[in-house]
Amino acid sequence: MAATPDIRAQVLLVDDDREHAQTMADALRKPGHVCTIRHSRAEAEDELRHGAFDVIVTDLVMESPTAGLEVLELAKRLQPDAETIMVTAHGDIPTAKKALQGGAYDFIEKPIDLVIFRNLVQRAAETVVLRHANERLGAQLDAAYGFEGIIGDSPAMRTVVALIRQVAPSTIPVLVRGESGTGKELVAAAIHKASRRADRRYVTFNAAGQAESLLEDQLFGHVRGAFTGADRDREGVFEYADRGTLFLDEIGDMPLAMQPKLLRVLETGDVVRLGSNEQRRTDVRFVSATNRDLGQMVREGRFREDLYYRIRGAEIVVPPLRERREDIPLLVNHAVGKYAAELGRPRPEVSQPVMMRLVGYEWPGNVRELFNTVHRMVVTAQGTSLELRDVPPEVRASDDAAEQAGSVGSLAGVGLDRLEREAIRQTLAMTAGNREQAAQMLGIGERTLYRKLKEYGLR
Repeated sequence: MAATPDIRAQVLLVDDDREHAQTMADALRKPGHVCTIRHSRAEAEDELRHGAFDVIVTDLVMESPTAGLEVLELAKRLQPDAETIMVTAHGDIPTAKKALQGGAYDFIEKPIDLVIFRNLVQRAAETVVLRHANERLGAQLDAAYGFEGIIGDSPAMRTVVALIRQVAPSTIPVLVRGESGTGKELVAAAIHKASRRADRRYVTFNAAGQAESLLEDQLFGHVRGAFTGADRDREGVFEYADRGTLFLDEIGDMPLAMQPKLLRVLETGDVVRLGSNEQRRTDVRFVSATNRDLGQMVREGRFREDLYYRIRGAEIVVPPLRERREDIPLLVNHAVGKYAAELGRPRPEVSQPVMMRLVGYEWPGNVRELFNTVHRMVVTAQGTSLELRDVPPEVRASDDAAEQAGSVGSLAGVGLDRLEREAIRQTLAMTAGNREQAAQMLGIGERTLYRKLKEYGLR
């Protein structure tokens, strides 16, 4: 990436050689960086605790052979958003390489070339700035189209969010239904965060694949001596979540013999630990989720009808991704920014052909599969933008097969107004709300874009 002269970084220079530290500072101040000089590990720690820096440059060996590594460790803990560069003598290069494994951005060998040094600090500063920009853009997208971690502006997701807002303040049990990977756990967490119990514990437990005896112990706990190896009392998740929220995932997988025990606790709030006769009162907001058809399971005798109606005080159905394709560009842009920031890379653009390919794919694994796919694309991208060559083969193969069959896929029957609205919203998301740039990409005038924004009620 080319240097960006207008970046003015806050730089902490740590070197016990005062003359060398001043030389480095002079070199960095010429392009406008703000430098703070310190000469020991202790002085560096004081600055790291009380100051704010983008880049830390530290000599590897100062008052002790490990002083520089200690500064690096302090920087990672006290200034996690900053990047650290190690300055080393030739004989310390193996130690400097270990510093890279410990999170250092890079190292430079003495005697330093000031031009190379300036460029290295510049690149480190750009990495920090780009990471912050990615985080801000992700926050902007979430603020515009998200609610408590749930991203979407489609009619289906607006319905989901509206239901969350309605049920969250109450204590009514909520059943969240949807296919695997749709984000049922996010809905449960959002209910807790929007509830009056948000400052209490949020406890999650998965009922899938649990043996009945182990499941009862984990849900309700045991007392000492209840079984071999029970050498002390242990509370179950109901007691642990007391006055908070308990999210029981995959409730459709709960053994039939365990269901009346769960029903009793939900009806009375009283928990009896294994090996005890004492009832313990709990106050738990209960949210459960399943990808199964519990109504059908009731008819087949595989799920108790009374438990079904007890947990289904309110029901929220999370739609599969193929039924809310309008949200895919928002999810893609959120994921691209998130994973680019994690890698400390510039946020890659998503080309229009790639976005259309992602929107047209069926996504059998839903949002989970989409995020995993985007993560893979960001990691393996060959340039500064995501192109068709970066799309995984299975996604390309699915789309190519549809084209060979003469199918227009997911766009069949979609109204032109909806397509135009989605193209505008998608492009605005890609340009972070820059109307001038969005209009150019769409091939329309800025006034036309403004009119259509009003017409479609877009922000």
